[in-house]
Amino acid sequence: MESNKQNAALLVMDMQTVILGRLPNAKEFTDNVAKAITHARNTNIPVLYVVVGFRPGMPEVSANNKGFAANKERMANTSMDEWIKIDPSVAPLPGEVIVTKRRISAFTGSDLEVLLRAFGIQHMVLTGIATSGVVLSTLREAADKDYRLTVLSDCCMDMDPEVHHVLTTKIFPRQADVITAEEWSKI
Repeated sequence: MESNKQNAALLVMDMQTVILGRLPNAKEFTDNVAKAITHARNTNIPVLYVVVGFRPGMPEVSANNKGFAANKERMANTSMDEWIKIDPSVAPLPGEVIVTKRRISAFTGSDLEVLLRAFGIQHMVLTGIATSGVVLSTLREAADKDYRLTVLSDCCMDMDPEVHHVLTTKIFPRQADVITAEEWSKI
């Protein structure tokens, strides 16, 4: 992995309180993400937060979208302000950017790419929930867009540990460097 952190950004994806509340034993995971955030801030690497959110009633969700459509009725009366709240353990500082996406990939329905260009970002360091969701989708799209990529394996989590393991050891290394937060902090 190239040790140059110039033109890099740390993406903290889907770290919403509601989502974290569904995960067993999330504290070790959020502690790792918090350490990565601290390292990025201490080395002047921008931290960009990505949340999944919708307008009231979720008009962006098509009946054809199997994943989101299943939740549309259940979430019809959910406060989106509450839904998109980032967990306090990894919360942004004033002035840090929060991107709202409308699908699984951090790019879809968001202004992420515009922000990356504005910041001059060419290297994305990915963290988030779920490894098989936002991390996988964002990694694939970012690779197609020619970004350099690093995945912090212990800063990603999935409801299925086996899926997490397969993605971080067999799939992601084809398009990204996969390291731990501790390894990243030493580069």
